[in-house]
Amino acid sequence: MALDDDPFAVPPLRKAAGLEVGGDLSTLSETEIEERIGRLEAEIGRLRQTLATKRASREAAENVFKR
Repeated sequence: MALDDDPFAVPPLRKAAGLEVGGDLSTLSETEIEERIGRLEAEIGRLRQTLATKRASREAAENVFKR
């Protein structure tokens, strides 16, 4: 018996769409747009911090192997 045939099987959970880039914006209110901009700016900050950390780590490794 396959899992698809099991009437008691629990379907896999889906992640809620958080920051869908390229989606239809025409249905959003001004408040929703402002909130979305805030979330996107926070995500950009998080990405920049991660990028800076990775670059610093790579540079440190390069400096170790240059010696």
